[in-house]
Amino acid sequence: MLITPVAKTLTDPSLAEFAKFAKEKWNITVKTSALAAGTPVAYGRIVEWKGRPEADIFWGGESALFDKLTEQKLLMRLDLPKAVVDSIPNSIGKPKPIPLKDPKGFWIGTVLEPYGLVYHPKIFARLGIPEPKDWDDLLHPKLKGNVAQCAPTRSSSSHATYEVLLQRDGDAKGWEWLKRLGGNTGIFTARSRDVPSVVAKGEFAAGFAVPSYMAFEDRLAGFELKFVAPKTAWITPEPIAVLAGAKHPKAARAFIEFMLSERGQRVAMERGVFPITPKYRVQGAPGSTAELAVEFTGGMRSYFDREVTNIYDDDIAQKRYEQVNSQFRKDIESAWEELKKKY
Repeated sequence: MLITPVAKTLTDPSLAEFAKFAKEKWNITVKTSALAAGTPVAYGRIVEWKGRPEADIFWGGESALFDKLTEQKLLMRLDLPKAVVDSIPNSIGKPKPIPLKDPKGFWIGTVLEPYGLVYHPKIFARLGIPEPKDWDDLLHPKLKGNVAQCAPTRSSSSHATYEVLLQRDGDAKGWEWLKRLGGNTGIFTARSRDVPSVVAKGEFAAGFAVPSYMAFEDRLAGFELKFVAPKTAWITPEPIAVLAGAKHPKAARAFIEFMLSERGQRVAMERGVFPITPKYRVQGAPGSTAELAVEFTGGMRSYFDREVTNIYDDDIAQKRYEQVNSQFRKDIESAWEELKKKY
């Protein structure tokens, strides 16, 4: 059983394919289930379980939280085959490398997933403005009331993206930028998953801080929606780990190994995320889900094909997590009506 902030649209097909694989390889019937919980909630629950967890695996969220769990002795060493671990590079991106695996071996990345922008091409055409390529394009005056976002207090993707802008511009300029974005924002959704949905339906022109695969689900459902990862977009490796005291550690390790195999990576790539190793690329037959994913993300097949710019410093972000959230409540959430008038 997983505890995870990763959406069902990725966990369900991954677990189903793993169950099929276990039956074919070992003739074992594996019962799988996933307990959905936002990153901060999942982390809190694991700490509360105190080494007697109700789940076997923690999948997804920021790697810093996995390091914190390791310090509290709440994760087991993975002991994966050396070839599997070696196929994943240590990190990706410059000037601040994003770690893709734990040098101590307690967690490992599973896929690469950018947090970027979604937009409705028809609305942009109607407003007569170019399709967005970078964060700053969301401050266009014609997008007033037309941007959707989720509060960083409710979403780790939104929180990480707030940090990207604060670290890009520095505190004073960064908060000014975020206030201007607040002035253009027409809705703060209850969940980050709702951001691409309201854009897909044409209720808003663009969405901020959206995980690529959440948006891809709406594209698969037939909506006209496009995704772009700005140059400094945060990329998560969606870490995975076995919880200390897990009731089924063997099955848990087998699932992780499966996710890092070609078969597991293919399942993920067809859901709009990218491979964690340089040896696989998103590709499929013409008209396949994999090819639709490539078109949706602007022709991307692998993050190892391009230079990745990362400015997000996880240590800074973790140290001031609550501070950023409380400043958001004060300067943006409480002042939203004034921001809309001011900008």
